[in-house]
Amino acid sequence: MEIENVVSVEEEKQQYKRSVRAWTMYDWANSAFATTVMGVVLPAYFGDFIAKGASVPIWGQAVAIGSLLAAVLSPILGAIADFKASKKKFMAFFIALGVISTALLWFVVSPEDQTLCIVLYILGTVGFAGSLVFYDSLLPHVAKEDEIDQVSSRGYALGYIGGGLLLLINAIMIFVGPRFLTSMSESEATALMMRLSLVSVAVWWAIFSIPIFKHVKEPPAKGESSEIGKSVLTVGFQRLVKAFAGIREFKDLFLFLITFFVYANGIGTIITMAAAFASDLGFSTLTILGTFLMVQFVAAPFAILFGKLAKKMGNKKAITLALLVYTVVAVVGYFMSQEWHMFLLGFGVAMVQGGSQALSRSLIGKMMPKSRSAEFYGFFSVSEKFNTVVGPALMAFITAQTGNPRLGIVSLVIFFIAGIILLRFVNIERGTAQAEAVDRQMVEL
Repeated sequence: MEIENVVSVEEEKQQYKRSVRAWTMYDWANSAFATTVMGVVLPAYFGDFIAKGASVPIWGQAVAIGSLLAAVLSPILGAIADFKASKKKFMAFFIALGVISTALLWFVVSPEDQTLCIVLYILGTVGFAGSLVFYDSLLPHVAKEDEIDQVSSRGYALGYIGGGLLLLINAIMIFVGPRFLTSMSESEATALMMRLSLVSVAVWWAIFSIPIFKHVKEPPAKGESSEIGKSVLTVGFQRLVKAFAGIREFKDLFLFLITFFVYANGIGTIITMAAAFASDLGFSTLTILGTFLMVQFVAAPFAILFGKLAKKMGNKKAITLALLVYTVVAVVGYFMSQEWHMFLLGFGVAMVQGGSQALSRSLIGKMMPKSRSAEFYGFFSVSEKFNTVVGPALMAFITAQTGNPRLGIVSLVIFFIAGIILLRFVNIERGTAQAEAVDRQMVEL
């Protein structure tokens, strides 16, 4: 009997390790879309071969529409998924939407395909963002309470490595591949390699998404007696309305969501506007791409380090440290003039980028009821999507008014300082206790 118990315990440990590995592997899978499609290759391909030099306003609108759709859909879908115990099914749908849309970018070959490119990018963005709502919502169910920070950080680390590795492969394809395609012009060969790079993202995303469906169990449904017999859409909208009305009852969770929205605008702006800022300063494409790749690989070990820091000093202090580093980066960015400065500041960003995002994700997981995880991660997703709206708009406005992009970058200090101040008022222990009390009440019902 004792031997059977030992075997059972050992099997349980192995299953836990497998589910954690499978969950973190999805960060590896989806990050290829963020780096190659959203970050580097598709914007460059669109500007060089599709929009022919008039890409900024059109591409900006496409990014905004995709982010807005994802932000609006996220909390509704999260509420439905909690009710039906269908997090993995919804996640599979959005992965399929993202993978298929990305693969179809292969057929974008000329300026006449501009609308097709924008539509596929928007659909891909919705698929990417939608899948993350359900992926994030599985975290509190996969990780043990005392390991949630480390598991979240490990996911971000794998994401940086995976996204960076495929981007490196794509960069080699784009810069070296045309040399072997002597039957084509250099421009045609480069365009072909870019399209192949986009297709490679779809293949990568699909293959490395398999483990999470194989080894992570679907959490049970958390329906209420009053919801029996109602359609999923009815319940989804009712829960959304109820969540909007009741989220302020979770005082510390609600305050942290606001806090995250504030400082995430600074982080999101640095991530999305760094290339444009460096370009305005006259830095080369090689420097920009090299910095982007360096950030991907340096951020991975630092994301894990921040998970360990959180265990020693707590989430609030670790996130505050990251925001202080971001503040220094924004201030020093004002004085940036040499290309090696960009590598230096990129290293500073890499030190804290993964850690700040990972700890924010896990902190949400601690202070939300597990029975409503997808629902509240939907709100978290809204904050994430809008972090590329307010910050970039402020930076663009100040740059336009002053004609000086340096003043635009230093203006981001506002978001980091405000985030540090607001974070001081978040009581993590009280928020965690409240979430646990709600879950106990659901079990009793």
